[in-house]
Amino acid sequence: MFALQIVVVLIATFMGMNNVAPLWAVLAVVLCSGGLAWMAVAREWKPVSALARAMETWDPNRPDMEVFGSGHLSRKSDGDVVSLVKSLHGFATRIESYGERERNFTRDASHELRSPLTVIKMSSDMLADEPLLSEFGHRSLERIRRSARELEALVEAFLILSRESDKGLAEEDFIVNDVLRQEVEYARELIAGRPVELILDEPATFALHASPRVFAVLCGQLIRHALQQTDQGRIVVTVMPGSVSVINPAVDAVEAPSARKAHTSVDRHGFDLAIARRLSDRFQWPLELRTLPGANRIASIRFPHPQIA
Repeated sequence: MFALQIVVVLIATFMGMNNVAPLWAVLAVVLCSGGLAWMAVAREWKPVSALARAMETWDPNRPDMEVFGSGHLSRKSDGDVVSLVKSLHGFATRIESYGERERNFTRDASHELRSPLTVIKMSSDMLADEPLLSEFGHRSLERIRRSARELEALVEAFLILSRESDKGLAEEDFIVNDVLRQEVEYARELIAGRPVELILDEPATFALHASPRVFAVLCGQLIRHALQQTDQGRIVVTVMPGSVSVINPAVDAVEAPSARKAHTSVDRHGFDLAIARRLSDRFQWPLELRTLPGANRIASIRFPHPQIA
């Protein structure tokens, strides 16, 4: 089409330069050829433009496969466009299948873990009442209880993340300080016998209209991450107007190099932090991480719509 237009324009220009055709005729030929070329290009570009708009509005969390169906194309559509639509349809189908498998696995695995967790907790409670249990047995029992508590929090986070949306999570007005006190008490059980101090600082009080379950899991994951990243020192959970922060000492500030090599019990991989990131993105509660050189690590969650308690 463009080659034909160029040929027509060149011929018309040559005829005009040699006075074979009047100037108005030359201009008319040039304008007509340009208009026809534009109409042809617009016609061929129309399905590509529609496909681009569909891509902009397509949500991988709620995929609509009909958007990329070949039934929307006319029989005269360009072969490359048809091939592109089919490829996008296959790609979208794979994404939907992957997301569905991930949600099903997370949901099923979480439900299956709840039964043995219940058995472990009940058995440990019964074993704690055993009068002949040795001191070593009591220490082992406390480790079992702490591990069960950590696993329970992890399963709770997985169950929340396995949902396709936040539907089904009961929302209510609650005071964040009350929920945080409970999470701090749970976390203190995990540091029994360690040179780590966990403090809840409450210079402010505010409320939220949200799911207290999600809030508790998110803050609990950040607190546990701080515990795993700290061998000794003070961890402070601070409540400010519209935000909650968890501050723990940086490893370099409290350990010598030889001591860092000796300690192998502290998890540096931050799996709890990864879960916290996904929860904050999911429920649009921004999570900010900062590190002060040689001093503290700070994880802050900001809540866009706090309420007065």
